[in-house]
Amino acid sequence: MVDPKIAVIGSGYVGLVDAACLSKKYRVICNDIDGRKIEQINAAHAPFYEPKLNDVLKKSVMSGNLTATNDLNEALKDASLILISVGTPSMENGEIMLDYVSKAAEGIAKNLDHYSIIVTRSTVIPGTTNNIVKKTIERISGRKDGIDFGVAFVPEFLREGNAVNDFMMPDRIVIGSDDEKVVSYLKMFFKDFYNGFPSDKIIAMSTESAELVKYSSNAFLAIKISFANEMAELAEKIPGVDVVDVMNAVGLDNRIGRKFLGVGAGFGGSCLPKDLKALKHFSYANDVKPMLVEAALQRNDLQANHIVELASKELGDLSDKRIAILGLSFKPETSDIREAPSLKIIQKLLNRGATNIIACDPKAIDGVKSELGNKIEYTTDPDIALRGADCAIVITEWEIFKRIGSNKFTELMNKPVVIDGRRIYNAQDYEKKIKLIAIGRNS
Repeated sequence: MVDPKIAVIGSGYVGLVDAACLSKKYRVICNDIDGRKIEQINAAHAPFYEPKLNDVLKKSVMSGNLTATNDLNEALKDASLILISVGTPSMENGEIMLDYVSKAAEGIAKNLDHYSIIVTRSTVIPGTTNNIVKKTIERISGRKDGIDFGVAFVPEFLREGNAVNDFMMPDRIVIGSDDEKVVSYLKMFFKDFYNGFPSDKIIAMSTESAELVKYSSNAFLAIKISFANEMAELAEKIPGVDVVDVMNAVGLDNRIGRKFLGVGAGFGGSCLPKDLKALKHFSYANDVKPMLVEAALQRNDLQANHIVELASKELGDLSDKRIAILGLSFKPETSDIREAPSLKIIQKLLNRGATNIIACDPKAIDGVKSELGNKIEYTTDPDIALRGADCAIVITEWEIFKRIGSNKFTELMNKPVVIDGRRIYNAQDYEKKIKLIAIGRNS
């Protein structure tokens, strides 16, 4: 195929990972309205922490394959493929906010002077690509879809903390478009980029079907997590039961699988909570009651309460207790704190009168400081966090926390009470020396 020039509008987690990975083989230019992001990308430094991303950026920027600009006209010049990867945040009622998608479409329309394929990568409700992106471009530019440009929705399945690997080794590619020319081009494009991606794993469907695939995938994963957490609370009430043993056995059923049956403090991040709220709102707007989606969200909200109840039950009055929070980011290997369980748990501890809280995380402290300020203390050193603590709560399963031995808890803590909110410690080894309260295990 002809070597394409690719423009990526939006340089967040999805946009920048897309741009960096694609620039291993093609010419890519990032566009963003944030001038600081543009400077950082052109200096080969990611504006956020994501494993492997800086290495990929450095090689691509140095080779000249990747550049960044806040000039949309410059970004779109000669581009044969345009990816829209802007944010789609939630409004207060859970409805998806599509303003950035609309503005991206308007910008494309005003600068489009040749045939290009416009691919929506942002997670959007069904109908967005056709009713907003396509119609906006047609209305403003006077050009005709299917003749002067093409549109498609290609969902991303990138996990923060593993996004580069996920992009380079996808388990499937979904192409949503009603234009056979666009579908044919994108199939050829992906096969070329991946040096022969299996045809049976490239799935083409209507644009709206592809948009629903993304929401359906995330909703199902969230339901699995919430189900496991509900079983975990039940397991805590039954002598001799450990929910990890239960989920291991359940997961061996090949109809179910073990992934996303882990128990803990609940899900967070930029995808699952936001997407479930958007799917809930969209369902009601279409006269469908999303009972499973609502239940998953409700169960997830209960997890922070449950963690705090475990601490309160063990410690009693929290006002004179020092509490160490181990982990702030919503998952390991990312600095992202959006919808992070840690924020909910800390706020609930503060509401219970806790005034002596210290939080430890290797990457997410700056983000939490902007939310909580000096209401709590911060450190990147687990030893400092544990010293003199009456209770430690594990919220994020960073490797540095997994390496803390029972002797360390005993040596540093005032009262070695550990609430294992991610099940990272072997109870048989640890409970000989400390009071270990493990989610989903009857002690």
